[in-house]
Amino acid sequence: MSDDALIAHEGGCHCRCVRFSVLAPAEIHVEACNCSMCRRLGFLHLIVPRSRFRLLTGADALRTYSFNTGTAKHLFCERCGVESFYVPRSHPDGYSVNARCLEPGTVAAVHVRDFDGQHWEQSIHQLPPLRS
Repeated sequence: MSDDALIAHEGGCHCRCVRFSVLAPAEIHVEACNCSMCRRLGFLHLIVPRSRFRLLTGADALRTYSFNTGTAKHLFCERCGVESFYVPRSHPDGYSVNARCLEPGTVAAVHVRDFDGQHWEQSIHQLPPLRS
């Protein structure tokens, strides 16, 4: 298997009501953002195209929170409050999965890169484009 081969990773919220599957390499590259939301949540962004994300259970338990431009759709479980994925402002055609919400066993390594979300407009060009 090449480093870029996609495998299925599963994950979800704390109470396991919301469950998802995401196709990504075994070695994942994520962003640690310092914006007002991510800093509080400890979110590690694994950003994928919509075609590589599948919600398995819990659609009825998801609630949405939006602020500022309203582009990002923060989705959290109404039962336990965990935001395991959301639609990011940076890639509204995809999902940002919280790597901390992936089940152990399929992730071989996590490479973390800092992202300056406090200065989003100046930093957004540093994010890599989505790969299908």
